[in-house]
Amino acid sequence: MVWFRRRYFIYILFIIIVCWWSMNVTGFEWRKFEQFTNMIDMVTTRFFPVEWSLFPRMAQESLVTLAIAFLGSIFALVVALPLSFLAARNTSSRLMCLLVRSGLSALRSVPEIVFGLILVTALGLGPFPAVLAIILHNIGVLGKLISELIEAADAGPQEAMKSVGATKWVGHLFSILPQIWPNVLSHYFYRFEVAIRTSLILGFIGGGGIGQQLFNHFQSFYYQAVALDILCIMILVIFVDVIGGRIRARVI
Repeated sequence: MVWFRRRYFIYILFIIIVCWWSMNVTGFEWRKFEQFTNMIDMVTTRFFPVEWSLFPRMAQESLVTLAIAFLGSIFALVVALPLSFLAARNTSSRLMCLLVRSGLSALRSVPEIVFGLILVTALGLGPFPAVLAIILHNIGVLGKLISELIEAADAGPQEAMKSVGATKWVGHLFSILPQIWPNVLSHYFYRFEVAIRTSLILGFIGGGGIGQQLFNHFQSFYYQAVALDILCIMILVIFVDVIGGRIRARVI
């Protein structure tokens, strides 16, 4: 059988060695899981009852977080979509493809928190730097993902567009985009969900939204308010997932 070849045993042995080394480096010990009982006790005694009196304010901050994530992801999609055609091998020249791919890789390699630290220093505190940080990183991510969809698109419709005299870019637009659009939406809504979680982290450095409130509540040991923050975050993510699923179902 294929799974009993010698090289697969070598791969498994290599993975085991890397896991063992990683556990030593990170201090990963199975006996430490016994301390989870202490965490459960802390959650049950300090996080409850939830501080529902703060819900109106947290709902408003949740909307700010939703706006940050939406703007950061939708503007990134608008920019990344044309760039992805330039980054795909079947719709661009070799030089242009190399240049655009390098630019997308550079944006993708810088985490949002790093962009956020730079932009908060330059522009001041508030949601605006958080939006820009999410846009810059998501351009790199979405550009990469969509360019791979373009390269995997069926060439038949492209040839049909050429045969009726369509120009190069018109042919690409009307032959490739309809094929990949459902997957583009899937990638977008996934990045939208990721942007919500990212905006929470950016709130820790002054990016506004519910993330900043979560940081403030942790700093002040106001754990009952932290529980409310976590519930609001869960509701946001579930809401985006449900809406995204409905839109994808209609498009497909």
